[in-house]
Amino acid sequence: MTTSHASLSKQLLLVDDENGSAQHFAQLLSFIDYMPTVMPSLDDIDEDDTLNDWLGVFCFNHSGVVKRSRKFRQGRQELLPPFFLVTGDEPSDADFAQISDVFFGTIRSEVRYPVLKNLLHRAEVLVASRKNKGKAPGSIELFRSLVGQSRPIGQVRRMIEQVANTEATVLITGESGTGKEVVARNIHYHSTRREKPFVPINCGAIPGDLLESELFGHEKGAFTGAITARQGRFELAEDGTIFLDEIGDMPLSMQVKLLRVLQERSFERVGSNKSIRTNVRIVAATHRNLEDLIDRGTFREDLYYRLNVFPIEMPRLRDRIEDLPVLVKELVTRLEHEKSGSVRLSPDAVLGLCNYSWPGNVRELANVIERLSILHPFGYVEVNDLPHNITGAREDMTDEKLEPLKEMMAGEPHLAILSEPRLPREGIDLKQHLTTIEVSLIQQALDEVGGVVAHAAKQLRIGRTTLVEKMRKYDIQRSEDFSDAG
Repeated sequence: MTTSHASLSKQLLLVDDENGSAQHFAQLLSFIDYMPTVMPSLDDIDEDDTLNDWLGVFCFNHSGVVKRSRKFRQGRQELLPPFFLVTGDEPSDADFAQISDVFFGTIRSEVRYPVLKNLLHRAEVLVASRKNKGKAPGSIELFRSLVGQSRPIGQVRRMIEQVANTEATVLITGESGTGKEVVARNIHYHSTRREKPFVPINCGAIPGDLLESELFGHEKGAFTGAITARQGRFELAEDGTIFLDEIGDMPLSMQVKLLRVLQERSFERVGSNKSIRTNVRIVAATHRNLEDLIDRGTFREDLYYRLNVFPIEMPRLRDRIEDLPVLVKELVTRLEHEKSGSVRLSPDAVLGLCNYSWPGNVRELANVIERLSILHPFGYVEVNDLPHNITGAREDMTDEKLEPLKEMMAGEPHLAILSEPRLPREGIDLKQHLTTIEVSLIQQALDEVGGVVAHAAKQLRIGRTTLVEKMRKYDIQRSEDFSDAG
């Protein structure tokens, strides 16, 4: 059976020798834009195919699946994708001992939508990290900056995948703070130019009379103060990518010169008549409506069409508000990795953030999380602790958007780990609070070691059997706690 690998990152293999339960599960996966294929056995994969071409393998009857996967590995010497057992029962760890590095636990056949989406995102991170070994450092981290499972951000990720390995000029549009530079860096680091420089320049932050020198460089004595020759950003970005941010603020005189670079792939330094050939990919971005600027006569129409070969529009945060809980988690994780602090938000606090319109988008959210980590270091933030400009400017969401978020809150722990515990004004359920801390530490340990129980037990200084019992007690499943750190 030969499979099409047009979109490997979305392909999932469902192994079910009875072919009943898997069909219903496949319909769910298709609904959320994945490409499931149901097979009765791993033996049905052709010799031309490789098992690691799949994003993940869902096993509906584990008897025989593990034995065949071991044979598959031994015969082909390849990495296996993440394995998940879809069942109502917890199998013995011994069943999966020989593929423990890729078995990430069990999920229920009636798994909730947010949990399934989170699981698939983490599987994508694992597969991407394998494929990016030996590539430019930070590429996976950059892609993780586009966290979220909403349709708008999923569309952005797909467009990056489509355009990255081409030479097309890209124009990224969207409001300030939506992450346009993050997209530009992802396009570069997932392209064949990843080993070469990525050079950003904000066209709106440099005075017009200096912008030409910044872009193209100058010769000694070209103008007052030019005491030595200097390379411009285009020369610095040779064979790599130049990111022209806020291209809509570029003066008309410079637009003409940029147009020539796009047409002829050459330029001159200021004070020189010698043409310099350039091999640079151009990615531009703006928060302005360039078509309106064309109508006003402040932006060249011919330059617009040269830049707008492959447009990517970044969604506003308020248009993908369902991603906010995951964004909060990602931003807190960054603070912890940078050793600059930490904070935990209660479910009500996160829902409070979701009720705000976020005119500053993700950049504003990052600033708020950093501010909360300073005001409540390693503390637990309730809705009343949020800044007044957020709680005082609520935009009540419809039930259609609110209910999925509440469901996500139930499946995603927002737990407090306090260096100096504070007693809330209304008191506290001490037993539940201690349980919360224990669950959080177990989940963090599993995250740190990629879900391997034995390694997590060492991190927690407890026995492996003890940790397994605690995981069963608190219903902690490795499939939901696999680290997305790459």
